[in-house]
Amino acid sequence: MARPGTVRSTGPSPATVRTSKPNPSNARCQFRATTDTPSVIPRRNETNAHVGMHDTMPGSDAEGTPGDLRERARTALEAAWVDVGYTAPNTETYPWMWLWDSCFHSLVWLALDEPGRALRELTTALSTVDEAGYVPHMGYQLDPDHHGDLWGRRGASSITQPPMYGHAVAELVRAGTEVTPVVVERAEAGLRFLIERRTREPDSGLITVVHPWETGCDDSPRWDGLCPGGSFEGDRWRTHKNALVGSIERDRLGAPIANPEFAVASVGFNALVAFNARELAEVADAPDLSAAADDLTARIERRFDETLATWVDAGPTAPDSGRVRTADSLLPLLVTRVPHDRRVAVAELLDEDAYAGRYGPRGVHIGEPTYDPARYWRGAVWPQIAYLLWVALSRGGPDDADGAEVVRTTTIAGALRSGLAEYWDGDRGTAGGAVPQSWAGLALVLARAGAAGASGW
Repeated sequence: MARPGTVRSTGPSPATVRTSKPNPSNARCQFRATTDTPSVIPRRNETNAHVGMHDTMPGSDAEGTPGDLRERARTALEAAWVDVGYTAPNTETYPWMWLWDSCFHSLVWLALDEPGRALRELTTALSTVDEAGYVPHMGYQLDPDHHGDLWGRRGASSITQPPMYGHAVAELVRAGTEVTPVVVERAEAGLRFLIERRTREPDSGLITVVHPWETGCDDSPRWDGLCPGGSFEGDRWRTHKNALVGSIERDRLGAPIANPEFAVASVGFNALVAFNARELAEVADAPDLSAAADDLTARIERRFDETLATWVDAGPTAPDSGRVRTADSLLPLLVTRVPHDRRVAVAELLDEDAYAGRYGPRGVHIGEPTYDPARYWRGAVWPQIAYLLWVALSRGGPDDADGAEVVRTTTIAGALRSGLAEYWDGDRGTAGGAVPQSWAGLALVLARAGAAGASGW
């Protein structure tokens, strides 16, 4: 692909000016029961969504058929399609556009043989990028004033999310879809914003996130050390997440660049930045992104802890909760070139006494005291994380092929058993969160990636 005109960051270096616009106090009144990124209603169904799990197929251990999965995925995504050009994660709970959700939805539309819809969704997801390259993690196309008190702006949020648009662009190109120059430009700009303008953790040189919502792993035990009171408690953490929006520091354009109250350099987030930069560089003429990915990867590789068989976050949580063994802390497998560390981490991922569940990779190591598959981001299988771990293993060479197949088949089984849930118990397959959730259609991507002729997928 020929390189289009590139959108680069403009203006002076980021200024550490704390915004006074967001009003988290008002937001707490409106969203006091919301434990993740604000959804559609003041009070979400926490029994199913965040505290308990529900079995969508009582008494059944049926795995489903290839036709079942394709039909379920198509039905779910068609029902969730919003005419302005994106797929709602779930029309009742999550009617807005979420950035990394839409990038994953693009992959599902591609697996449904609808490249035009895949490209349209990705185009919409990147349509809110600003001149600095900052891409908001939520779009409020249906009601631009919604949640304005929380974000201090109309139409979109004031934080970002993992930049999965690099991978989405690359997969569309590999499938033979002609991606428009403006989409490539915006994807490049989004990655350059994170690489060049986002504050780095001084010791490791890793990119910091400004809010737990930016990682996508909202209530991960990796953030427990920053929960008021010194340990995780749902109500305290919920209130604190809203308050953290108000301590974000922004540049002159309003783009989020730092947060002194949450200066975490997540290895999972950094791995996704490096991975997406490398993916985009492979299909576009962007050597600077390739070089940046290599530099970031080298910094991530220094964070490996062999005794934990995982990579450790940098910043204030590094001595304690930043060492909790979670599935997202294994995402450096997407980029690392250190054979020994890969072998150790993959062995742990495939260990039934660690992460490997009957219905996919558990979100938290089963040996962690915080492991609780019935609670939001505390141990359940998340289909987008499982998909990324499969990508890491499927590209890891012959030694990882068997492991990739285990992750692929167990994740498909979990998606089917749970009814395409937002997340599910890795050992029982019971659903948690919204059902269906559009990104669970990634199971179809996994299915199509299998041995098509032999399996019938």
